[in-house]
Amino acid sequence: MPVLRDLFIALSENEMLNDASKKVGLKFGTNKVVGGITIEETIERFKDINSQGMSVTFDNLGEFITEKSDAVKEKNNILNMIQAIDDHGVDASASIKLTQIGLHIDYDFCVENVREILDTARNVNMFVNIDMENYSSHDTTVQIVDMMMKEYDNVGTVLQSYLYNSAENVYKYKDHRTRLVKGAYKENPRVALQKKDDIDAAYEQLIRIHLTEGDGFTSIATHDHIIINDMIDFINEQNIPNDKFEFQMLYGFRKELQTELVERGYNVCVYIPFGNQWYAYFMRRLAERPQNINLVLKSITKDPAFKTAGIGAGAILAGLAAYKLFSRK
Repeated sequence: MPVLRDLFIALSENEMLNDASKKVGLKFGTNKVVGGITIEETIERFKDINSQGMSVTFDNLGEFITEKSDAVKEKNNILNMIQAIDDHGVDASASIKLTQIGLHIDYDFCVENVREILDTARNVNMFVNIDMENYSSHDTTVQIVDMMMKEYDNVGTVLQSYLYNSAENVYKYKDHRTRLVKGAYKENPRVALQKKDDIDAAYEQLIRIHLTEGDGFTSIATHDHIIINDMIDFINEQNIPNDKFEFQMLYGFRKELQTELVERGYNVCVYIPFGNQWYAYFMRRLAERPQNINLVLKSITKDPAFKTAGIGAGAILAGLAAYKLFSRK
């Protein structure tokens, strides 16, 4: 339902609620979709996922970074996680967001931080994916991605099928490791498709092109089993080898499908966020998949900590209650 999606996206972008939610901790169902707050506990989640035959890509949660000191702190969290992964011998890669490490502060400062992350990752033979965020950050992100791809061989990026320009950019990145997604932000109709059927069709087309037109590795990032089955049929028809692609899903979503794909011999990578800035991420996941809300609502109302959790928990409950109201109409 578009109204509900807009509601949860609006909640995700509320800076006051993001700040307040840090006091709540991983409660009310968020621990089912966030790997942990600390590096130590998150590494244990990585090991568990690896033991199930799946690789991991991590995301250091955090948005609304407007101070250099905060951006340096988040960069250091990423560097420390990279080192911990190497120390523990975990099969994992990194996913980074440029707005977290200075994109909205200073361009050169951001580029310097990206290079430091890529250098550290390259030293331990780790791949780094530069995520795409909302369209206001798109052009500058692409500019930095293109620059880094000329300097490093351990970097890739993301294409969002709802953006019109992805139909062209998929050819630009056909020889690079690329994650293909539908898109998780509310964008203007001037730059993005709005209807689900159109977005799905564009998504499948991006996958087909990236799988067949170049030498890049394709990360098919979706929980949509219909699209996954369509792509498996296409992969079999085209005799595409398994080492050319992977299916990628979010931690805590469609676990049975992840396991099924591994049992069928496909590569599966699990996207695992960590850190205490979980609120915006969680709200966007609810916007994408409102079927999960009933479980979370039950968890909230039964948790005794809710009475003292404050405005962060209150915002979650308000959003979920709104869903319950709208879903009856």
